[in-house]
Amino acid sequence: MHRTAALGALCLAAALLTACGSGTAGQNSEAGKTSKIALFLPESKTTRYEAFDRPLFEAKVKQLCPDCELLYGNADQDAAKQQQQVEAALAQGANVIVLDAVDAGAVAPLVNQAKQRKVPVIAYDRLISGIDYAYYVSFNNVRVGEMQGRALLEAMTAKGVAGQGEIVMIHGSPTDPSSADYKKGAKSVLEGKVKVGREFDTPDWSPDKAQQQMEQAITALGKDRIVGVLSANDGMAGGAIAAMKRAGYQTLPPITGQDAELAAVQRILTGEQYMTIYLDIRAEAEKSAELAVALAKGTPVQAPAKVHNGTADIPAFLLDPIAVTADKVKDTIVKDGFYTVEQICTAEVKAACAKAGLQQ
Repeated sequence: MHRTAALGALCLAAALLTACGSGTAGQNSEAGKTSKIALFLPESKTTRYEAFDRPLFEAKVKQLCPDCELLYGNADQDAAKQQQQVEAALAQGANVIVLDAVDAGAVAPLVNQAKQRKVPVIAYDRLISGIDYAYYVSFNNVRVGEMQGRALLEAMTAKGVAGQGEIVMIHGSPTDPSSADYKKGAKSVLEGKVKVGREFDTPDWSPDKAQQQMEQAITALGKDRIVGVLSANDGMAGGAIAAMKRAGYQTLPPITGQDAELAAVQRILTGEQYMTIYLDIRAEAEKSAELAVALAKGTPVQAPAKVHNGTADIPAFLLDPIAVTADKVKDTIVKDGFYTVEQICTAEVKAACAKAGLQQ
């Protein structure tokens, strides 16, 4: 295993990891070797990864293992870049890989490289298929889709438009297996109860592409025919809302989301977006950090569940999602400290905050 002194040179030479750890090297349980824990995230268009997942994971690792070195890379939705980042970390002597794959269906060879070096892999947020590995940490993704579908149906019923018009479904990236789960859950609730006018898979979870898709749907269906929008996450919901505003909607149809992005929470309070799925990213990141440190120390943890990935039953930790509408922001997102009232209640949102009982 490479010495710590070589780490900086390797980082500079590879120029692949966006951060390469600092401080005194931690000690692995085997022969006093350096403990290095690597985290790889898929993209930065979704704000959660850099704003929450990375800092929460790193803080927990440092709490549990102050001398551990942290390696980090964000792939910017580029599978080839992520491969280079992971291979660079393995060359630098990473003891554990925590991987949120850009293309979870195509990284089995990369995981196999880690296995050949006896480096355990934790699949973070997205289920990697085609190979066995140490752990999978995520949320119950089918339940996320069910919650989104149920919320959309409830909102349409409350507006008296259920069974009328058509809905637009904007799903996530086709390379993200979680997207298929969200779709499955939503359709299990909505099929037979609504008419789907247009349906899209959105490469890269791109808000810009979601806006273009929504513009296509409005052109094809006519804005008066669209009575609801099932968006798989908040960023794409923002894109769809921008398209509807541009098309001259005076009143927006109910639209779903996920991730509890700050802008989405503000839209929910002002009535532009109906709901979001609040994922306790702190719990996900910290559980993954705990497992990574345990594996680095050679003390694996018993998982409460297993998920079949097409090849093997993967020990899994599946966390529960929470559906949040305007009346639930205070008792979920604010109560957990995900955002403060001061962060949410800017001047433009102040009146809506007061209505929701959010006082500065």
